[in-house]
Amino acid sequence: MSNQKNQIGQLSRRKFLGGGAAVAALSMVPFSYGFRSAPLAPGDAKPKSNFEGVQIGAITYSWRSMQGGVENVIKYCIESGINSIELMSNDIESSLGAPVNPMMSFPRPAPPAPAAPGAPAAPMQRPKLTPEQQELVTKFGADMKAWRIALPMSKVEEIRKKFDSAGIIIHIVKYSPSQWSDEEIDYAFKSAKVLGAKGVSEEIGEAACKKLGPIAEKHGMYAIFHQHMQFATPGFSYDTFAAISPAIRFNFDSGHFFGSTGIDPITIIEKYHDRIISIHIKDKTGPKTEPANLNQVWGQGEMPLAEVLLYIKKKKYPIYCDIELEYDIKPWSNAVKEVKTCVEYARQILI
Repeated sequence: MSNQKNQIGQLSRRKFLGGGAAVAALSMVPFSYGFRSAPLAPGDAKPKSNFEGVQIGAITYSWRSMQGGVENVIKYCIESGINSIELMSNDIESSLGAPVNPMMSFPRPAPPAPAAPGAPAAPMQRPKLTPEQQELVTKFGADMKAWRIALPMSKVEEIRKKFDSAGIIIHIVKYSPSQWSDEEIDYAFKSAKVLGAKGVSEEIGEAACKKLGPIAEKHGMYAIFHQHMQFATPGFSYDTFAAISPAIRFNFDSGHFFGSTGIDPITIIEKYHDRIISIHIKDKTGPKTEPANLNQVWGQGEMPLAEVLLYIKKKKYPIYCDIELEYDIKPWSNAVKEVKTCVEYARQILI
């Protein structure tokens, strides 16, 4: 596998951007909780990113630098060749007419002062809210709660039909609702189910798992948890969270895992494959490289991308492999072009 990774890494990035070979439609391997297939009209050209049974998708956060909303997300999927997504909730809710967050109009935080050589960058500090701003934020929270609770699921079904018509699967919706009211959390799971998703995703934490696990059980869905660099903390284990509820599942960020620990991500996939719904795929430098744990253009880092994808292919695990685009995009490119490049990179590995 390492030989194939080296070979892939040496392929020209320009070739990926300009590759014109059509991706043949591939049959999905039947799994016990297999992928949902959106209906395809005869003769329609739909995006197809399932390669040899491995479903390549993207988290729509990858297109955060571009204009959002459902119509745009569908357009980006088609242009990137993606037919499976972890959908960020802001794209759904803004398209359905949710109240506008007043913080979007507040002054942006000032950039931090440059760090000394070798020192970590200082975090951005958002200015303290004025009493008037805080009042607007409080009102927004109440307005959002009222809007979510009152939203007819028929409106969400209309969104589902748009994605189905384009041949795009929504396998997860990222609401991150663990600090919402119970009524709003019910809304999150109900709407995610209408959209055809397997569950709702959130950042991992014991309180969040305890809150969302039982509610996911009630809805017959999964509460799916994403991690960043927690595996580098001594004693951190998925076991703690898996024991909370049978509805707990994981969105394993293989890039963050490798970048912070230097450990082969296959060790986690092998152990928890029956609890992992999806994997975030990205390239990174390792923790011992200078600079450490840095996002890289695919093929230019140290993350064992080929090994991970080929392992999932070999084992026929029903795990969604989602591109999370986090490296810097050059001025002559954009996020859609870069995601398309990543799709082709994965295809070259898997086919």
